[in-house]
Amino acid sequence: MRLASIDILRALTMVMMIWVNDFWTLTDVPKWMGHAATSEDYMGFSDIIFPLFLFIVGLSIPLAIQNRLDKNDSRSFIAKHILIRSLSLLLIGVFMVNYETAHSESIIIGKNYWGILMALAVVLIWTNWKRSPVPKKWHGYLQIGGIGILVFLAFIYKGGATGEYWMTTQWWGILGLIGWAYLVNALVYLYSNGNLVIMIFLWLVLNSLSVLSHSELSLNLNGFLSYFSTILTGTIPAFTAAGIVATIVFKKLSDNNMKWAYLSLIILGIANIAFGLATRPIWGISKIQATPSWLSICTGIGFLLFVILYYIADEKKITNWAKIIAPAGTATLTCYMIPYFIYPIHSLTGLRLPDVLNTAVIGLLISLGFALLVVIFTGWLERKGYKLKL
Repeated sequence: MRLASIDILRALTMVMMIWVNDFWTLTDVPKWMGHAATSEDYMGFSDIIFPLFLFIVGLSIPLAIQNRLDKNDSRSFIAKHILIRSLSLLLIGVFMVNYETAHSESIIIGKNYWGILMALAVVLIWTNWKRSPVPKKWHGYLQIGGIGILVFLAFIYKGGATGEYWMTTQWWGILGLIGWAYLVNALVYLYSNGNLVIMIFLWLVLNSLSVLSHSELSLNLNGFLSYFSTILTGTIPAFTAAGIVATIVFKKLSDNNMKWAYLSLIILGIANIAFGLATRPIWGISKIQATPSWLSICTGIGFLLFVILYYIADEKKITNWAKIIAPAGTATLTCYMIPYFIYPIHSLTGLRLPDVLNTAVIGLLISLGFALLVVIFTGWLERKGYKLKL
């Protein structure tokens, strides 16, 4: 089973993610569109995008696992797939986050070439070569080549202000955070047989950990435990747990009464937003600090957007408007990786649009056009048989 609403919501979110990730190239971006600073009690448009993607990961998990069960895959086989997929996301995420803090002068090939090779390695390892036009005899060599490139990049890496550090996990990067959220939620869903009570309990536990991490009783996550801080602080995986709850609730209720299905998710959405606003004086709204109020508000937005898009795309079958961005929903990792080639090449060539085209409204429109071009190129690659798949 595949819901058009989830694919469209994923595509919209990916387009927005590429767009807001390009804001660093612009000047005079309206404050409400950007990321809030670390110390601000504030949430900009950009601060909503990543939580939505985590929520969508949760929406997809029940459908993806059920699809594998319908194909008679064993639970142990599915668990192995979940583990490999999660570890892949963590590995890519670590390389990406270290690229951000690389010290170009200390790396023998420089930061930009290091970044291009990193993106190339990801493509070589995780392209679904079986469905590509490349002859089968080359598939193994291409993947081994990609692994070799990653080993080489790790060996020559230097990071920090003066190149004094080697690669570290840091905050795991966007893909790494997704990997942790996917791992814990997918395994719990799999081995609980999609039990709604258990998934609600997990959601509440993760929300409670988020609250705990912003209290005097917060856990000491130094040493070995620091590697699991994404899970133990609760906020990031809580978005994904909420998405799973949304799918389970909607599926159960829509079988009998569609109005109750809509109403339930609308109530959940409004309740989460209300809780976030009500507790703002306690924790503040901050993506950087991952506050419980930010968690609740973005979760509520996720519930409401899913309801709206399900009504439009799955009930009313109005989907033509989303065809242009469809590749961002079906070849998401491919779409996400393309800018990792473009930005280093941009830096190496020094090519830049006139300042007037990188400023304010004009800059935002051109940046949005860039995001759409990335999606269109992703679609072209997909049609040719080139698609990254974990």
